[in-house]
Amino acid sequence: MHDGAVWQFSLNALHAAAWGGSLVVALVVFTRYLPLRKLVVATTVVTLGLVMLGAYVRLTDAGLGCPDWPGCYGHPSPRDIADQDALAKAWKEMGHRYLAGALGILIALSAVLAWITRRAPWLASGILVLVLFQATLGMWTVTMLLKPAIVTAHLMGGMAILALLLWFFLSLYPATRAVPALRPLAVLALVAVAAQIVLGGWVSANYAALACPDLPGCRGVAMPEMDFENAFHVMRELGRTGDGELLPLDALVAIHWTHRMFALVVVAVVGFTAWKAIGQRPVRWLGALLLAALAAQFALGVANVALSLPLPLAAAHNAGAALLLGALVVLNFCVFKGLPSISNRQ
Repeated sequence: MHDGAVWQFSLNALHAAAWGGSLVVALVVFTRYLPLRKLVVATTVVTLGLVMLGAYVRLTDAGLGCPDWPGCYGHPSPRDIADQDALAKAWKEMGHRYLAGALGILIALSAVLAWITRRAPWLASGILVLVLFQATLGMWTVTMLLKPAIVTAHLMGGMAILALLLWFFLSLYPATRAVPALRPLAVLALVAVAAQIVLGGWVSANYAALACPDLPGCRGVAMPEMDFENAFHVMRELGRTGDGELLPLDALVAIHWTHRMFALVVVAVVGFTAWKAIGQRPVRWLGALLLAALAAQFALGVANVALSLPLPLAAAHNAGAALLLGALVVLNFCVFKGLPSISNRQ
């Protein structure tokens, strides 16, 4: 090995040692001065922001603003892009990736602290595994050119991480006074909202939000012509049928109509659950919050159609889904595990 190679090897080893030492110091500082609860709160807030940013990227057609991964046109940040609109989309996409990277670090730190303090370490590890898979889905979203199944799975991954982080946070506090009478309804409501989020993700991934541009019917009739076979063919390309033909409008209508009709099921199930929760003193406040979140989300859905999907309302509808899911996660924790004593500092 000649002198230049030895020098380069030594320099690389020094850099690796510096980064490793910095990581160790950071872990020590986090362990000593940053309580796990505060770290999980920060991580949850970042996750919610990332879900909203992802919706913004998708709604502004910036999902392929950088057509390669993990860089952008071969660089760590957007550069040498003459078209200003393309440059703006590239920065939106890379901003989403940068924030996702920061979230991965926060979740990794949370998992380390969970093992050090022996507080829900397996749950924290599961979240870390999920975020690694979510990063893989993010890569496939780009490399597979926004294939609807991958885009929808990526959205569900983000929502699942948010839900698990909420459960993780609540599990860090002592809990009392479970409400077993509400358990079946709470689970049913959570499943219904999760299913509706999947349908909403499928609408967004297929750009079917305005396939039914009128209310309360669709394209002037109560029951429009629909193509369910192509609408819910999972493994197909964006805008194409399973056979590679152009996706017909009837398929987009079927996607939108299904999401709209299932929204009525969600309103009935979640509304009834919220009403029952209001009747239970320990979770009365949570029932009222759930009812308010449901009403707001339904109103946003109607407004998006009535106003032809304005960007702020469309992004708010995505955030509303996350908040509604979060409220149901909290309700399920309370009815199964008990009300967490958030004021407890031990």
